[in-house]
Amino acid sequence: MNLPFRIDLRNKVIVITGAGGILCSHLAKAVAACGAKVALLDLNKEAAQMQAEEIGSIGGIAKAYQANVLRKDSLEACHEQILKDFGSCDILINGAGGNNPKATTDNEFAEVEDVTKDFKTFFDLEQEGVEFVFNLNFLGTLLPTQVFAKDMVGRKDCSILNISSMNAYTPLTKIPAYSGSKAAVSNFTQWLAVHFSHIGIRVNAIAPGFFSTKQNEKLLWNSDGTPTSRTGKILAATPMGRFGVVDDLVGATLFLLSPQAAGFITGVCIPIDGGFSSYSGV
Repeated sequence: MNLPFRIDLRNKVIVITGAGGILCSHLAKAVAACGAKVALLDLNKEAAQMQAEEIGSIGGIAKAYQANVLRKDSLEACHEQILKDFGSCDILINGAGGNNPKATTDNEFAEVEDVTKDFKTFFDLEQEGVEFVFNLNFLGTLLPTQVFAKDMVGRKDCSILNISSMNAYTPLTKIPAYSGSKAAVSNFTQWLAVHFSHIGIRVNAIAPGFFSTKQNEKLLWNSDGTPTSRTGKILAATPMGRFGVVDDLVGATLFLLSPQAAGFITGVCIPIDGGFSSYSGV
């Protein structure tokens, strides 16, 4: 793959959760191209395996593992296997996350007449769905960190990269649980950066803006492929006037992972959103 620049990740073991997805699988390819040994973790092992095979086909080193980021025993079993296959984890990318329809409202604004309409309001959000989204994004970051960061204690050039969201800066309508949980990820990134500062582990995050993926396609595109009204609002509020593409994440990721480039940087969250979080609308 074409990289904006290369960093030396030879002899580094990088663990990536959510690695079967579009964004994190692309980051996996980027770090593999820099020489890392990459452990691809996903609940869907088949998806991770496809990515591992693709990395292998271009000369990279990668292996897929099935892991549930909401079960510490699953992560610990995966950790033991990675130790045997590759050795200790040097870098952890916490990419697992997502939303759920049960935690999403149909309306953007509450209106008095909503009680007469047949759609899901804030009052209809299901506790199960809200809990799932919070757990997936926040606990799905905390638990892998507990398991894999132990390998990093007292070693040089180790770091953690969390995947937050532009939602952490400004919550979006319809998805309160997702927005709140990503804000928690950003806050947790700062907390971890301070907590780990004496033991040599840097902790940072990136906050992607709007990327059109399978996760959000129903919010952005109608069944006939035309853009939804939400897409129109997004692009109007994005100064650069487009959705992000996966290559847009690579440069910031490599920069934050590089001890030479970012060795004195910890606790930051870089928005990669085309200016969305900076634009007031006027």
